[in-house]
Amino acid sequence: MSLTERRLALALLDRQLLLERHRLDVAEAVRRLCALQAQSPASPYLALWNRLREFAPEDLDAAFAEGRLVKATLMRLTLHAVHAEDYAPFRAAMLGTLRGARLYDRRFKATGLTPADADALLPELAGFLERPRTGAEVEREVTGRHGEHAYRVWWALRAFAPVRHAPVGGPWSFAHRNSYRASGAAAAPSPEEAAAGVRRLLLAYLGAFGPASASDFARFTLLTRGTITTALEGLGDQVVRVPGPGRAALFDLAGATVPDEDTPAPPRLLPMWDGTLLAHAVPGRLMPPEYRPLVVRRNGDVLPCLLVDGQVAGVWRATGEGVELTAFRPLGKAAWQGLTEEAEKLSALLADRDPAVYRRYGHWWEKGFPYAERTVVTT
Repeated sequence: MSLTERRLALALLDRQLLLERHRLDVAEAVRRLCALQAQSPASPYLALWNRLREFAPEDLDAAFAEGRLVKATLMRLTLHAVHAEDYAPFRAAMLGTLRGARLYDRRFKATGLTPADADALLPELAGFLERPRTGAEVEREVTGRHGEHAYRVWWALRAFAPVRHAPVGGPWSFAHRNSYRASGAAAAPSPEEAAAGVRRLLLAYLGAFGPASASDFARFTLLTRGTITTALEGLGDQVVRVPGPGRAALFDLAGATVPDEDTPAPPRLLPMWDGTLLAHAVPGRLMPPEYRPLVVRRNGDVLPCLLVDGQVAGVWRATGEGVELTAFRPLGKAAWQGLTEEAEKLSALLADRDPAVYRRYGHWWEKGFPYAERTVVTT
């Protein structure tokens, strides 16, 4: 039987632990989820709060501090939190894309340096980053060799060098002013390691976001179609084709299951840049096309969303008064009750960490939304 759009959305919610909260160790949860978007320091915390029963932020603090989770530039050249054991293979999978996006960009080429010049800096950089350093400290170190081009050189290196973000404390372990240290991964993995990394990443992706097409995986990673095709062929019978609603071929893990059409989807308050909204070809599985311009802004910001019956129905933000819920369409009494209960729980979490989380993105609300209903939930 061909999968419907509804069942594909439910499969995504199920594998993203959004149909019910689970009791899992935070590092194991991140492994189950493949990777967590981490551009904003708060987002991995709020992502896991949505997915884990009795989530304790202190557990995530400890996982970052102990190195069981790694925050680094990976898929789509954006920051992700991944399980420490997945970091090296995922980086090997992405390294060609990361290097190409930086070393062949006009901003790096304007320095007059070559990719070989950048590679020659990696051993020295690894030594300098044996302990955490701020970006400004790294730039000063690079300045000694490359002067006025130091900023652009470090801009390129921090995307593809074996570097991870170092926890600095504060409410969400990391700050918007980043600190870096060497990750210990190989600077130049072999072609065999890169190919194995793509296969491992693809299996993790399907386990967390499948069933999915090659175009979906390309959207999630920015890997080329040829690289993806080779990985699919290399996985053999670990991956199977499944019938879907569109023309694109869908792939899934052998033996994976998909929820029934009538499975209920509870309300959720997703964080900014939640992976569920970025893991498939546009507009994605959970985003009504008409709402995409409201949620995904032109500069790439993906606002924190309300999920109602498994679909984006609006946005939320934390204010001085509580959690403000903005619905793009009229919602029923049951939906509002569920969202209110979630907002009350979220307010309690934020009160101990950062009551005005995402405050720096408040300008999107100041510009206004076309909305049907709005309420502020206080605790």
